[in-house]
Amino acid sequence: MSIKKIFASALATGALLLAVGFAAPAIAEETTTAPAASATVAAPAPTATTEAPAVAAPAAPAPVLNTGDTAWMLTSTMLVILMTIPGLALFYGGLGRSKNMLSVLMQVFVLFALITVLWAIYGYSMVFAGGGSFYGTFEKLFLSGIKPDTLSGTIPEYVFVAFQSTFAAITCALIVGAFAERMKFAAVIAFSVLWFTFSYIPIAHMVWATGGLLFVEGALDFAGGTVVHINAGVAGLVGAYMVGKRVGFGKEAMPPHSLTLTMVGASLLWVGWFGFNAGSALGANGVAGLAFINTILATGAATLSWIGAEAVLKGKASMLGAASGAVAGLVAVTPAAGFIGPMGSIVLGLLAGMICLWGVSSLKRMLGVDDAFDVFGVHGVGGIFGAIMTGVLAAPSLGGTGAADYVMAHQLMVQVKGVLITIVWSGIVAFVAYKLVDMVIGLRVADEAEREGLDISSHGESAYHS
Repeated sequence: MSIKKIFASALATGALLLAVGFAAPAIAEETTTAPAASATVAAPAPTATTEAPAVAAPAAPAPVLNTGDTAWMLTSTMLVILMTIPGLALFYGGLGRSKNMLSVLMQVFVLFALITVLWAIYGYSMVFAGGGSFYGTFEKLFLSGIKPDTLSGTIPEYVFVAFQSTFAAITCALIVGAFAERMKFAAVIAFSVLWFTFSYIPIAHMVWATGGLLFVEGALDFAGGTVVHINAGVAGLVGAYMVGKRVGFGKEAMPPHSLTLTMVGASLLWVGWFGFNAGSALGANGVAGLAFINTILATGAATLSWIGAEAVLKGKASMLGAASGAVAGLVAVTPAAGFIGPMGSIVLGLLAGMICLWGVSSLKRMLGVDDAFDVFGVHGVGGIFGAIMTGVLAAPSLGGTGAADYVMAHQLMVQVKGVLITIVWSGIVAFVAYKLVDMVIGLRVADEAEREGLDISSHGESAYHS
């Protein structure tokens, strides 16, 4: 059986597991309360035989603007922009061949511009404006009803909108690394609009919105292990299969053209990730500090474990391995950053470095796919590992922030369910979106244009002049 057939069977099996999974909450609901709901206990409604209390309970205090929280969230938003443009753009650009450098920069840069605009028009509303298990509402379409003095917690809602827009944008930009160097620019744009609308938005709502399916069940995803990394990694894997391998792949050497730029990009990613993770505390507080130190430690540990394993297996540690290991650590700690302890983050990073090295080498060969910049091997595999390990390392007995009655087995079941839902949902939406774009626009550039390089054939300019 071919790898493509195996992948299709896996999606079908995942869909079946997903259907079974939806029935689980009905069984578990009688004995388990989701963490998100456990913080408050609803007061009993007055009945015909129960008198209402003579003195009403005091109303909850109105939200108050906190300038420190606001300043940190503005800074965090800028840091996430930094990790996308120029961070991700340079990281990916350096991994490609010189004739495609500008095409990679163009795709990342324009997708950031596009998705942030779509987020303001309808994305924010469909994720965070109430709604049910899968989608929000149109109540805040075009940011309707939001004013400068409207608050989201202790920060202006406009700041929260801006912060979340950067998450949506970088998620879509991550995907381009899988099909880099051979996909039409118009096809990249069209696919991204479809996938953002039908995959990113519902997954983000399910995980982060108050009424979302996985939020209600208590899934732990501090800064986007499922929403960002698994979501993008699966879409990238599907795209790499459907767009096809690069001309000459497996026959010609295709080394990165500038590891200098890749290292600079990886460094900007690491710096920007502090906004990504610590910013997800939504305030300048102790949780932000925990996420901050965990981001340092997990990334450092993953860098060391990747190059250590590389040295043992290949005899030499490489700069590409160090940069890749750092990104693997950043990905793995993303869902866990605010839930685990510093020592747990070191363990997570050490394991993530080795597992993602396997993902970009042995697993990639098993899948037989041309995932150009290892989007699935690092973001998909690292995101899956990080999301599941969050359920383990969040236990207070292991230094995590879980409650005293934390049940690891239950949380692991919730985490695995979240991973499966994300894989199946993103995979199906990506497959349909690629098919539609292929039918209308076509996915690939012509072979001659690919050989010439997308910089010239698609954009009429070159990154370098001799």
